[in-house]
Amino acid sequence: VQYVESGGGLVQPGGSLRLSCATFGFTFRNYAMTWYRQAPGKEHDLVASIDHGGGGTEYADSVKGRFIISRDNDKNTMYLQMNSLKPEDTAKYYCHRGDYSDNWGQGTLVTVAA
Repeated sequence: VQYVESGGGLVQPGGSLRLSCATFGFTFRNYAMTWYRQAPGKEHDLVASIDHGGGGTEYADSVKGRFIISRDNDKNTMYLQMNSLKPEDTAKYYCHRGDYSDNWGQGTLVTVAA
């Protein structure tokens, strides 16, 4: 199983980014998926989750109304559209299906700063 996150970068407060998570080694369409983020010195925090079909989503209170999670089961890929970014969104972002036997991907770094 492999996760490849991309799309991060440096953005000013109020800006937008779209993250992608390409997955390999499992039947993507059978699994709910989650975006996590990890700020320096902190644990992984849940950002948003999406069910296997894409019809059900959940968000952390801190990102509700600003982030949108989506997936393309034909491309084995999940996305996170991040709008109205704030400095406190600065973190490395990871995707995962929640199987504890899976390793984490390399993540993609999002830095929100003026």
